Amino acid sequence: MYLVTEGLIGVGKTSLSRLLAQKYQASLTLEVVEDNPFLGGFYADMERYAFQVQVFFLLSRFKQLQHVAQGDLFHLNHVSDYMFDKDFVFASMNLKDHEFDLYQELYAQLKPKLAHPDLVVYLRADAEFVKERILKRGREFELDMPLDYLRNLSDHYDRFFETYPGQVLCINASEYDFVGNPEDALRILGEIEEALKCTLR
Repeated sequence: MYLVTEGLIGVGKTSLSRLLAQKYQASLTLEVVEDNPFLGGFYADMERYAFQVQVFFLLSRFKQLQHVAQGDLFHLNHVSDYMFDKDFVFASMNLKDHEFDLYQELYAQLKPKLAHPDLVVYLRADAEFVKERILKRGREFELDMPLDYLRNLSDHYDRFFETYPGQVLCINASEYDFVGNPEDALRILGEIEEALKCTLR
């Protein structure tokens, strides 16, 4: 089983992925964000650094997710707090013209080499809710992220999942406190369990 959580920055993907990995005794892949040397510059000047940011993420995420396609001798199940397609969602918003054309060529070469998730849990939330989470988390390079950028990103995610050719469970993240409330954690894990039964049977 290959299970992925996806959604806006700060929506709770990593926390939920840790719960799922524990529940299913799965290996866990967590997105590495801070290692991108262009990210700080991107949030200061998005147009100038967009291509460098996206290509770095594309290649680093590809390398990180290759082991899922190759299998794991010690785990039958795998959980990740991002999907490879995530990068395309960001690139479709941040890149233009020839830069986006070149990016799409790279993406098209790499994507078929990776495993396809059995289920994607899309944690959906309003930009305002996510902005509060980002401020609480306190990553310096994210603090000045414009609210309009988050709204635009949310729209791009929605459009992407409208035509996504796989199994998606959409959950309103603002209705759950699966970190601080054990009942909410059980409730969301139960919803995912039911979705997996339908997907894997």
